[in-house]
Amino acid sequence: MLDRMRRERPDEANTARVLTVVQKIDADLQDGLGGRGAASAARRLRRLLGAETVVLAGLDGPPVAVAGPGPQEEELAGLLAQAYEQATTAHRPPWTAVPLIVAGELSGALAVRGGADAELSAVAALVARSLDHAALRRARSRIAQADLRTLRAQISPHFLHNALAVIGARIRTDPDRARTLLNDFADYLRYSFSTQGDYATVADELQAVQTYLELQRARFDDRMELTVRMAPEVLPVAIPFLVIQPIVENAVRHGLEPKPGPGSISVSGFGEGPLCVIEVEDDGVGMDPALARAVLAGERPRKAGAAPDGGRNGVGIANVDQRLRTVYGSEYGLVIETAPGSGTKVVVRVPRFMRGVVAN
Repeated sequence: MLDRMRRERPDEANTARVLTVVQKIDADLQDGLGGRGAASAARRLRRLLGAETVVLAGLDGPPVAVAGPGPQEEELAGLLAQAYEQATTAHRPPWTAVPLIVAGELSGALAVRGGADAELSAVAALVARSLDHAALRRARSRIAQADLRTLRAQISPHFLHNALAVIGARIRTDPDRARTLLNDFADYLRYSFSTQGDYATVADELQAVQTYLELQRARFDDRMELTVRMAPEVLPVAIPFLVIQPIVENAVRHGLEPKPGPGSISVSGFGEGPLCVIEVEDDGVGMDPALARAVLAGERPRKAGAAPDGGRNGVGIANVDQRLRTVYGSEYGLVIETAPGSGTKVVVRVPRFMRGVVAN
């Protein structure tokens, strides 16, 4: 038994080492073959294959990364051309090159001199997988940015009109309050249309929400009660820009506005293991749970004015749900707890720590 364990341990250690190298190569290629990490990936591949030289090449132009003694330009050009034409392993001693196929399309080639040919195809497949992951991440980022531009374009004209009307009504009766509200309104617009980045801290989002709610309280003649409870550990967490405010606007517009008499909204946040949990709850009119599911799915409400949208035709809250799923994965969408006459609670859960995500 001990002899067998001694034989297995080196294999296990080698497997762990290879997996670690593969993870680092995946990180190096997160921006594709044209990224800054390509040279580092080539050096790791050279060590992994025990090769004299490793070349990563794209479809156009010179090689994007070379690790080891550089090849002759004509020699490498002919080898890569053969690999690109055949899209199969090409041999031209002392070099070996294999194409990199990403999503069924030729994306480049991996060329090696003095390495283990038997392992080259498997390593090329790992590189292609890393490039595929990188392309998916970039596509997700583009989708999230497009959704954010859509959300900014849909900042509710309903709210803008009411906020200006409230400020105008107080200019003569309460000029000091009108001045404060006007400053709040300017801060709200400045934050909502900020172009500094796609992420913000929970603290920044919360400040924008409090500004928005102060404007709404003035419109409700201070009949709206506000409660904000945010644990200190979640304040620096980076989340997608404009996540909390559309949910709060939905609570005001479709929970409290139709409700006679006073109403209340609470915004809370806390840590739950590796997650940051944010809850927005109102004691408004509520809605049918099936209608909430339809809105999250981006479906048009059957009755005008009956849906929670935070914008027009459900774009606000559905947009937030889609952006969360795009950035973090399908398990991180919004959760809505509601029933007619029982108010509504919307729950956001996001990772507290995520590599590569920094709030601006």
